[in-house]
Amino acid sequence: MLSPLLFLSFFFFFFFLAGTLDSRIIGGQEVQPYSIKYQASLQTEKGEHYCGGTLVDKEWVVSAAHCWRPSHLMIVVLSEHSLRETEGFEQIFGVSKIYVHNYNYKTFNNDIMIIKLDRPAMLNAYVQPVKLPGENIPQLRGDVCTVSGWGVTQPYSYVLSPVLRAVDVKEISMCSWYYWGRITENMICAGSPYGGKDSCQGDSGGPLVCNGNFEGIVSWGISCANPYYPGVYTKVRNYVPWINYIMNSD
Repeated sequence: MLSPLLFLSFFFFFFFLAGTLDSRIIGGQEVQPYSIKYQASLQTEKGEHYCGGTLVDKEWVVSAAHCWRPSHLMIVVLSEHSLRETEGFEQIFGVSKIYVHNYNYKTFNNDIMIIKLDRPAMLNAYVQPVKLPGENIPQLRGDVCTVSGWGVTQPYSYVLSPVLRAVDVKEISMCSWYYWGRITENMICAGSPYGGKDSCQGDSGGPLVCNGNFEGIVSWGISCANPYYPGVYTKVRNYVPWINYIMNSD
């Protein structure tokens, strides 16, 4: 039998691994180009993808706080599909402002930031903002959601997907049982009871959309696509008043 001490050692090793590789699609498929119109790619000043994001207004993108970088070192790309090719539909932006909501890097609580683009996006057939959940939208109860990104497609890999991919995952309500109380009221979990479907390295900051509403931000997890450890997402609906306040007051 595995001793409690040894079990804890393995637990914290994998938790540390997840935290250090937190820019976390496995079991999914390439999407039809430009079909996920709200998807954003956060890139370095050299044009290298490192996190996802979600367009919520023509001038605003929401991502994970752990994806933060100084604004002059960050580029936001909309209408991106292939990371290796310039396809002619990309809209590339600088960042004028970044807002972070009391992020705790140790617990991943409040893992959310709002990025103001240096100019409004051109909304068209390829670029459209996502819908934020309203007050009258029911809480998730095992709903099927879609998570998308350019993250790795196999656990323990470091090679990003060259094209945008997505996978359907199920909201898991009893998430605290998996993570020993590490789940706060600002987090939700989603995955597959059998594993094999999850966000992973490179998907961090990207969208989890359920019933057409932007419900989650890829945040953290232990390994990827593990049946015992579903992906953990920032619970967007808790931050809708803050998001609207920032957008309306800036």
